[in-house]
Amino acid sequence: MSARDGRDAPPAPLALYDHALRQLREAPGGIPRRGGFPLPSSPEPIEFPALTWDGSRAAIQDALTPLPGGPEELRRRFTEFGVHGHHRYMIRSAVAELTVPAGQEAPARALGRRLTRAGTTWLTVATGMALLTRFGEPEDVPHLRVLGLLRDFLSPAVDALDILDRPDAALTWLAGYTRREALRPLVNALWARDAAAVHQELVAVPTSRNCMDGTVARRIAEAARLPALLDDHPGDAQLVAQAGALLAHMARSRSHQIELLAYRDALTVCEAVATRAGQLAPCVEHYVLLLSLVLELKSGPAALLEWAPGRRGDLLESLGRLLSTAPWAAVPDAASRHGNTDQQRRAAWIRRTSRQPFAGPATSSRLRVEVVTGDPAHLPPHETRILLDGRPLVPSAFGRGHANAPVYLLDGGRLRAGPEPREVQLAEASCTEGCCGALYVTIRRAGDHVLWQGWRRPPTAGHSEEPLPELPEYRFGAAAYDAEIARAETGRLRPWSACTTARLIGGPA
Repeated sequence: MSARDGRDAPPAPLALYDHALRQLREAPGGIPRRGGFPLPSSPEPIEFPALTWDGSRAAIQDALTPLPGGPEELRRRFTEFGVHGHHRYMIRSAVAELTVPAGQEAPARALGRRLTRAGTTWLTVATGMALLTRFGEPEDVPHLRVLGLLRDFLSPAVDALDILDRPDAALTWLAGYTRREALRPLVNALWARDAAAVHQELVAVPTSRNCMDGTVARRIAEAARLPALLDDHPGDAQLVAQAGALLAHMARSRSHQIELLAYRDALTVCEAVATRAGQLAPCVEHYVLLLSLVLELKSGPAALLEWAPGRRGDLLESLGRLLSTAPWAAVPDAASRHGNTDQQRRAAWIRRTSRQPFAGPATSSRLRVEVVTGDPAHLPPHETRILLDGRPLVPSAFGRGHANAPVYLLDGGRLRAGPEPREVQLAEASCTEGCCGALYVTIRRAGDHVLWQGWRRPPTAGHSEEPLPELPEYRFGAAAYDAEIARAETGRLRPWSACTTARLIGGPA
């Protein structure tokens, strides 16, 4: 028998999109497996001479110029230019910077579709996904979502879907990244598009720090289309409480971004929780939730949302009135007498914190320093929040870490304006300064004024987020500035015992 009749020829490789679709159809209930599906086995990639970082980017762009006709032609060009599997992490940036002449957007989009739907290699399909990240349209969403079920394509699929359809991006992210068993019923309900089950499972999701973080909270809110869900269930107090818990997780988040500010519906959900707070039964958990929302509205990331003039103040005032009523005012004492250890700790935090966000105006119209510690159940940082012209500085100008602790900035006197200029680190990334940076300012006294200038954010390991805003020089009246720093140093809450101990044995001075 000759090979010419085709019976001895190897079968044509399956398109990776078709492989993902087959895996999904064979999955029990049509629900994607936790962690995603693997790629089909393939031979080891051919090794080519190593290219530099810039050289690999240029080689990818050369292979795409002019646009190839389809997957096979692109695969041959990659071989010719020495692009192989080791350059996979350069695909998106190379395609993002690819020069596409005016009028060639439609051909580039068509090529992206051919590559994603017929490509048989990681490089060709990933190139198609990168093209659709730039030029894709809503009709591409279903195909990108299916490809995102292959664990090797999860990240590029989410990148593209974040632009085209944020709820589908969140669903794809949750299906691929969420490994916590407690979240699987919600993910399954979201994937099945079962609105009643989504509502039921969302209010049942545990929101402890062991089960959820800021990114998971944002993706859940996006995938569940939380504003619409709140509109559909206006009297559901459990849903209001769960929405508040998700917001609290987003506000606490400091990784590469503040998840609350990345959540496009944050303002709508914040307003819904604040206006429906009266539906919640007075208890420690709900008091902590509302007080946490108040702190974020007053001096945290929620203050940076695009509130209508006066609206944020109105919500703070209404929450203050609610928490001062007799049923709510009795909560901390009742919890201290009859609650468990966790409730007693939170009740003590309520007593220490509840008056702080409703305090009078700052002694300086331009500068306000607030020392804030959040819900003790979530191991919060003890941070020195700095408001300039009413806006919290660190989340607006940095956002990759919390403001430094008062034991460093206040107990060490670092915010005082002395005769010599002093550079002060106001915040450091949650990982390290060397990884994701820090925020520095130089403080100096100039006659009757104090200047904050010479802002510095050291170079980081590199991120794809939007560039941080440039910061102006701030000028304060020296007398008002000194009074505000003195008030913050002497009037703040007592520091954690661990901080005090560190200072006594030789911590920052």
